[in-house]
Amino acid sequence: MLPAMPAEVLFDPAAAYPETGVVRAAMAARDWGRVRATVDGLPAAGRTMMLRIAGEVGNTEDMLRYLVGNDPSDSTAAATLAWRYIDAGWKIRTGAQAQDVSPEQFAAFHDWLRRAEAILIDAVARTPGDPALWTARLTSARGLEVGQAETRRRYDKLVALEPHHLPAQSQFLQTLCPKWSGSWAELHPWARGAALAAPEGAVQGVLVADAHIEHWSTLPAGDDDRYLRSEPVRAELYEAANRSVLHPDFGRDHGWVHAASSFALVFSLLGDRRAAATAFRVLGDLADEYPWYYLPGDTASQVRTRRAEALGRSAR
Repeated sequence: MLPAMPAEVLFDPAAAYPETGVVRAAMAARDWGRVRATVDGLPAAGRTMMLRIAGEVGNTEDMLRYLVGNDPSDSTAAATLAWRYIDAGWKIRTGAQAQDVSPEQFAAFHDWLRRAEAILIDAVARTPGDPALWTARLTSARGLEVGQAETRRRYDKLVALEPHHLPAQSQFLQTLCPKWSGSWAELHPWARGAALAAPEGAVQGVLVADAHIEHWSTLPAGDDDRYLRSEPVRAELYEAANRSVLHPDFGRDHGWVHAASSFALVFSLLGDRRAAATAFRVLGDLADEYPWYYLPGDTASQVRTRRAEALGRSAR
């Protein structure tokens, strides 16, 4: 008998990465010692991911400012405080297109990001070898629109430390999109190059998928499907998938849910039920809201429907 179809769609990273719940609870309890005990032993990408999640916990600014003031060389506290400011700013801006964001929203958004930048400038001067700081600087650079040259400089600093750091690569990918003053001509070669440079089985193949999804999402109906199904795009997508989610060495490194989720969407859009089923089986009941929220309607319903189609069963 076939295993039961997952009934849920779990977008919370805590379902895939148990340390998420520990970090959130410790931040809410203002237990910085427990936060440090949890994040200090993580791989670089996991640490960056958890510090960003820690920064999403509200009403922690006073504690984090105290920690940074007491020990300005504590890059973990500095990165978390910067992420806290970035999160506060982005919540005001929202994910709307620029033309739909009011001048008042932009002013408040930029104010929070400038506060983050001030923290980060001092922190990288003291601790230039912390990838979490440079990842946060890529995010603030994008929001403040400091320009491609400066953003590239920051990314190059990160790559010198961690050449395959998915949290930073995902931020840089967004910067290279035309909506943030980049171009498709820059984005696609960069994404493919980053994917091919990573070891086989690594999560970086998702950069190719996300780059093409971003491009697909900007096209009118009809042109979008033709774009994805064009031979050059299909070739890049399968090349990347075969080095990542479809590779036997694909594991559970931080970012694996993002990678499998993006490829599940790509293969569903391509009508490749077998490859989509492979990605969905890897995911089980997990998914990442990005990039599924580009589809119309309820995001969880879209995942359930496409999952059912791929696995040949009825959605619940």
